[in-house]
Amino acid sequence: MTVAMTLLLSCGPTSPEAVMRACAERARAAAAPTGAVAVGIGSGGISSSLSLSVSGDYLRRRDPHDVYEACVRDRTGAGPTRPLVL
Repeated sequence: MTVAMTLLLSCGPTSPEAVMRACAERARAAAAPTGAVAVGIGSGGISSSLSLSVSGDYLRRRDPHDVYEACVRDRTGAGPTRPLVL
């Protein structure tokens, strides 16, 4: 299979379920900042890390349900078939 053919096939339609999962993640990010903390002990001693993400939707104070519905509509052309569960 050629590279061009592979790229064309990968650009095919995404399943509505996959779209709703991706849009639900975006809505969760609009609801609150997300982050992670990690602490570990190894041969080099103690290590730690901190990660914090804040979405533009959160900063604009957009309603997560509105973000979800608009995201699904933009990607599929139709409304969600299942409700958002945060």
